[in-house]
Amino acid sequence: MVAFDNVRELLSATGARVRESVPLAELTTLRVGGPATVAECATTEALVATVRTLDAAGVPVLLIAGGSNLLIADRGFDGVVVRIATSAVELGSDLVSAEAGADWDGVVAAAVAAGLGGLECLSGIPGSAGATPVQNVGAYGVEVAQVLRRVRLLDRTTGEIRWAAPQELGFGYRTSILKHSDRAVVLAVEFTVNPDGASAPLRYGELARGFGAAEGETRPAAEVREAVLRLRAGKGMVLDAADHDTWSAGSFFTNPVVDHERAPQVIETIRADVGDITIPTYPADDGVKFSAGWLIERAGFAKGFPGPESVVRLSTKHTLALTNRGAATAADLAELARTVRDGVARRFGIRLEPEPVTVGLDL
Repeated sequence: MVAFDNVRELLSATGARVRESVPLAELTTLRVGGPATVAECATTEALVATVRTLDAAGVPVLLIAGGSNLLIADRGFDGVVVRIATSAVELGSDLVSAEAGADWDGVVAAAVAAGLGGLECLSGIPGSAGATPVQNVGAYGVEVAQVLRRVRLLDRTTGEIRWAAPQELGFGYRTSILKHSDRAVVLAVEFTVNPDGASAPLRYGELARGFGAAEGETRPAAEVREAVLRLRAGKGMVLDAADHDTWSAGSFFTNPVVDHERAPQVIETIRADVGDITIPTYPADDGVKFSAGWLIERAGFAKGFPGPESVVRLSTKHTLALTNRGAATAADLAELARTVRDGVARRFGIRLEPEPVTVGLDL
């Protein structure tokens, strides 16, 4: 591990609060991960100075804010974890601005309370505001790429700080150019919102039906937020310390997209296995999107798999979530992820890809 005294001395002028041997399980929603030295940055200035200083010294850096999309190895991280604890949120007539460490659902709640619409379908998603463009977070018919105005970045290669437009970020389904690169640090984000308080157009069938609305209609943002929170809670997707179904990284696998040429063959393979039933598919820019949750269940992995005695299980409410029942390790979660992934591949010829970022282990 990096010597604590050296890190503390190195970062003494940055404004970061440095702590030694912090269990990273305390900083992630999966509640697993071994020890590391943590430098907590409560201001953007401290964050920039800390990252620049560590980079100049050649110290490995792991950035953590909400910790909702991370699976960290049990041995921890041999470097310095920079904890992004910035939290300011500003509301304008048609925009919402948030520092990277701001709690995401708190940002959405503040916007809705101020009569601003457009973000409400993204209610209840754990994590930080700064992580949303990295992952191109999406739910209930809305993706961050649709509402993002710009993102403020620190370029770790050049040291430059600048605002980047959405078209620079290479957005795709649950991804962006920021996701698999350490080059940029998100410092702040701005979103365009509706000043009249109307929601984003309702595109998700389950949500629209709850309002008796046709696809594309809108409703008051506050009402849509309440409905989204109810739907998410029913699937164990709203954090609750007392509910182990929420000790997760949310949906662990992305919905797989199969290219147009191969999709008919895949559908035929699935139909030969499950019979003449409806196979849920959705159009995608580069192919056909399949439901990962549906595939997991049809491959024989039911809610709660592998059973109540296991320290790791699929959520009892939602097969897409891998959950820590209180005593799990990162290795336990990785083993379950491999079991589910490989089982779906054997059954249907589709390889599921993990959504969380893994640190120090491979799936």
